[in-house]
Amino acid sequence: MPDISVKICGLTAPDHVRAAAEAGARYLGFNFFLKSPRYVSPAQAAALMQAVPVGVAKVALVVNASDEELDSITGAAPFDMLQLHGSESVDRVREVKARYGLPVIKVIGVADAEDLAAIDEYGDVADQLLIDAKPPKNAVLPGGNGMAFDWRLLAGRKYWRKPWMLAGGLNPDNVAEAIRMTGARQVDVASGVESAPGVKDPALISAFIKAAQ
Repeated sequence: MPDISVKICGLTAPDHVRAAAEAGARYLGFNFFLKSPRYVSPAQAAALMQAVPVGVAKVALVVNASDEELDSITGAAPFDMLQLHGSESVDRVREVKARYGLPVIKVIGVADAEDLAAIDEYGDVADQLLIDAKPPKNAVLPGGNGMAFDWRLLAGRKYWRKPWMLAGGLNPDNVAEAIRMTGARQVDVASGVESAPGVKDPALISAFIKAAQ
């Protein structure tokens, strides 16, 4: 079976950072969206990143962030990638890449087949894509809601022009099936490895990575 890369997102405690890295996560995500229960400040993220071993990618998750906000985040700690999780346009993705010189992951929310067109559109400019469940109307959070979408929409579509991750409602019990149905080679999880909103569970992190791989 091909190797599966796992991203554990929304880390807020040093012990959980270490647990994710030791369990085999390839990417660790730090959330800078103020309304999220997983929010960390740039200073907090800088401290947490001291527990990240060499070779594990450190990802800054932002939502419609201004240049000023991104300057603060990237100035505080040496991130490897930026994850744009809002309604950023193709032009904004291009601007962020040029300004910060970092690879960009663009999140695409999917609820039905019509939403798949954005995957090709953003694939022209983003370095990676993250295919997530589109949040319900009036949702506070753009992601991390524990919602899945119909994975059959992605069946047989594994050959997009850019690497992509599957997200949305994944947990240790369903991630293997999600990978089988979609052909995903990378998966992302936040709420699916938590004991409470924003509180990661090391046992669930380990179980998720084992199930994915």
